[in-house]
Amino acid sequence: MLPKVDKIILGLDPGTTVMGYGLIHVKGKTLTVMSMGVIHLQKLPNHELKLKRIFEKVRFLVDEYLPDEVAIEAPFFGKNVQSMLKLGRAQGVAMAAVLMRDLPITEYAPRKIKQAVTGSGNASKEQVAAMLKTILKFKEIPKYLDATDGLAAAVCHYYQGSRVVGASTKSYVSWESFVKENPKRAK
Repeated sequence: MLPKVDKIILGLDPGTTVMGYGLIHVKGKTLTVMSMGVIHLQKLPNHELKLKRIFEKVRFLVDEYLPDEVAIEAPFFGKNVQSMLKLGRAQGVAMAAVLMRDLPITEYAPRKIKQAVTGSGNASKEQVAAMLKTILKFKEIPKYLDATDGLAAAVCHYYQGSRVVGASTKSYVSWESFVKENPKRAK
């Protein structure tokens, strides 16, 4: 059974070229899209400036929309170690921006998010976007599907009852709790 609540959930899809976000308002059992979009990072000259932009934009979203909870997609493990390192940094900076405002943040595996939204952990970005369009009744699928990926993280979090469920999720209420649970990632 889904929770009956009135709150705002911010969903984040970290990236080093384009980072997606989506905000939903939960009132009773009704979900409404408040905002979704992307943060463009490709024109910034180096990784450090990209990380700074991610931090600033995520903090702006938190301060502007005042979410009660945040859901973030965990990096998937690929073959390119350098890409994974950069993606992990992007996720960490986004998490730090959220944790500075003492908001609870929950991390979800990409397959978990796809499963929650479409019923299939192997769904494509297009399938996730189409299902969200049906669930949330918005008119157009955005040009950048990173936006619907961020939205999907928020919807997944709602479907999980806004609590940690299963081995693929982690929840942190402070930077200290993140560091305690992930000592190697925080060095």
